[in-house]
Amino acid sequence: MSASTVKATADAPQPEAAQVLDYQVAEGLLAPSFDEVLRCAREAMDATHWELSVRVVDEGEGRMLNQRWRQRDYATNVLSFPCDSLVDLPVPLLGDVVLCAPVVLREAEEQGKPAAAHWAHLLVHGILHLRGYDHEQDTDALHMEQQEVAILARLGYPDPYIPR
Repeated sequence: MSASTVKATADAPQPEAAQVLDYQVAEGLLAPSFDEVLRCAREAMDATHWELSVRVVDEGEGRMLNQRWRQRDYATNVLSFPCDSLVDLPVPLLGDVVLCAPVVLREAEEQGKPAAAHWAHLLVHGILHLRGYDHEQDTDALHMEQQEVAILARLGYPDPYIPR
């Protein structure tokens, strides 16, 4: 499977602040534009200096990654892989977010949500995991959900936790 890669550096107002997004979409998949992914990433970050990779995959690759890293034999909507660098890097490398296009689109349809809103929610969710948020405990889950809802509101998307 081939992938198209877009890598761009978007400079924030301060010259020392860099935002680097490596965005890959497996061939033939419907996915958000680079600009939309960058807009969501910027809103989900708490810093102006960061690097992040986002990859959109098919169900086969999503299943393989979920099986290998989480021991779950199915494709899931989003996976996050935090960077654990042994050396200091000039730009904080957050890690990778992997979104499975067929799962995201199927869930959006099943839940009666616009696909763009569901893509944004799952991307924000994945980035928050890279920032250290989790939903293992009820209080942590509530805090993470509140962050997601606030970020999505700033992006112009509705609360994803309100049933449609």
